[in-house]
Amino acid sequence: FPACWDPQVSIKDLHFDGVPVRIYLPRKPSASKQRGVVFIHGGCGIFGSIRTHERVCRYIARKSDSVVVSVGYHLAPEHKYPTQTLECLTATEHFLKTAETYRVDPARVIVCGDSVGGTFTTSVCQELGQRTDIPKIRAQVLIYPFLQALNFNLPSHQKNAAVAFLTRERTVHFILKYLDKDCSLKEPILAGSHVPENINLKYRKWINPDLIPDVFKMGYKPPLPALFSPQTHKEVPELFEPWVSPLLAEDAVICGLPDTCIVTCEHDVLRDDGLLYKKRLEDNNIRVTWHHVEKGFH
Repeated sequence: FPACWDPQVSIKDLHFDGVPVRIYLPRKPSASKQRGVVFIHGGCGIFGSIRTHERVCRYIARKSDSVVVSVGYHLAPEHKYPTQTLECLTATEHFLKTAETYRVDPARVIVCGDSVGGTFTTSVCQELGQRTDIPKIRAQVLIYPFLQALNFNLPSHQKNAAVAFLTRERTVHFILKYLDKDCSLKEPILAGSHVPENINLKYRKWINPDLIPDVFKMGYKPPLPALFSPQTHKEVPELFEPWVSPLLAEDAVICGLPDTCIVTCEHDVLRDDGLLYKKRLEDNNIRVTWHHVEKGFH
């Protein structure tokens, strides 16, 4: 669909190294170079588009007087994982290299995404954080991001298991659809049967209900240990990759991340992913701004 006309923002459809993007440029002339925003939309990697998030991007461009690039990555399962992450990387890298073409200061570019867009944002920043051949990303904004697929029994999963739109069961169902896996794997994954004990032990320092502040654990009941299923584990190796579970990235990667803003919602199964990542970043001396929406949901 073509972009809607906006009196304050000029909108163009382009391709960055083959990746579809829609760019929003404030019409009002600026005396100096402007800020840039790479926006990566949510939708579990299987739906959503540039068009569904157009009002959000126009709003950001107007209110922050920034040039916004909305990434139209191709959707799964027709386009296999990790096409989505790779296209977000490609578009971001292209914009960082060509920012001055759009009168954007390359040192003032942030990457922002909601839901799985937050996952892709996290992956982009983790991948580009160690690079010295392109400008550094100034900051990342993660709006209720999905960040780990090891534990679906955290306090927020229990509390919000049946809250619309994103229930606990739908979360795993959509992940399996995104990875083009058999959705019958949902129940053992929800139980945690896909995670062997050695991996649980390795990552419990980062993914653990004990790390969630007590105020968010009202009524929480630790689940019984799950019986490990080697067959389920074998079917979903992608769940243990940082591109799907960015919380599993090593400290050397986390240390290279930019300033971060994390938005969490009280009535969201993914709330605790954001809380755990916030702690990881702060433990590695990354500056974090946290906004928690008490009445918000996914």
